[in-house]
Amino acid sequence: MPILTFSGVLFYEVMLALHIAAVVVAFGVTFAYPIIFAVIGRQDPRALGALHRAELAVNQRLIMPGLAVVIIAGIYLASKLEVWSSFYVQWGMGAAIVLGGLGGLFFAPTARKLAALADHDVAAAGDGEVSMGAEYEALSKRLAMVGALSSLLVLLTIYFMVTRTGA
Repeated sequence: MPILTFSGVLFYEVMLALHIAAVVVAFGVTFAYPIIFAVIGRQDPRALGALHRAELAVNQRLIMPGLAVVIIAGIYLASKLEVWSSFYVQWGMGAAIVLGGLGGLFFAPTARKLAALADHDVAAAGDGEVSMGAEYEALSKRLAMVGALSSLLVLLTIYFMVTRTGA
């Protein structure tokens, strides 16, 4: 089988770099969300609705397309190396499916709901001090917990991929 190269760089190496870059681009921002929401929540709770709409846009325009690139490049890499039966590949595919499902079925609808709740609480406050309602607080905590678990899943997947656990 001929080896495809670009100026001496193997196509495999290009795909590996693309795979890693897509993970960084897609999921890097998610590690900043807890800090961003904590700062905005304390300094300008009136901005929380807009922040949740931005979170939704990032999910739709960055995270989900980035995850698609991760999956496509991962399929190529696993096929090229013939490692489909390895634990780290199966874990990675499972993690991608879970993260994609959470993105569409939990994170997006939750961000929409939180934006609506925040906008409602801001409108209810009028010119006075904004206090987020119990429903917003509970849903926000649930989002933070699932977000933390998702971040842990990303980190575990990176570890398994780098160490080729089960290869």
